[in-house]
Amino acid sequence: MSHALPEVWLRGPLPGVPPLLQPVAHALLQAREEVHELLLDFPAARLAERPLGLASVGFHLRHLAGVLDRTFTYARGAALSESQLAYLAAEGQPPTDAGAVGELVTAFSRQVDAALRQLEATPENSLLEWRGVGRAQLPSTVIGLLVHAAEHTTRHVGQLLVTARVVRGA
Repeated sequence: MSHALPEVWLRGPLPGVPPLLQPVAHALLQAREEVHELLLDFPAARLAERPLGLASVGFHLRHLAGVLDRTFTYARGAALSESQLAYLAAEGQPPTDAGAVGELVTAFSRQVDAALRQLEATPENSLLEWRGVGRAQLPSTVIGLLVHAAEHTTRHVGQLLVTARVVRGA
């Protein structure tokens, strides 16, 4: 990882993002930087490999974009669309064509951009509002979903980092 800049959370507040949502934005931006750096030259043909039965690099990349999309949809109080459900169903089958790594990294980056726009538009006084998750409408709140999106993203980036290193070393 490049050390020219400190980690995102040490670079100061992000303009337009409400103060209580700064940690969510910082985590997502840090995740994006790490994914870009790690996968810059990852071989697309190895996206579907599952060393030791671990989830593949391709799965993590697809899941990163998908889970952000889904959790931020729930945070808005909306239900998932048919296209979101189809994407969820396909997360385990990553593409392995020559341009797949760039496409998957770009899709994640675009989803981070969409998440940042939503954070900027989220009033702090809405953070404790109830939100239902999934078909069962399991209970959460706006802030619960946004924080979960950030922690889930960082967890999968960590798994992605390890899996990518194992695949490269295999």
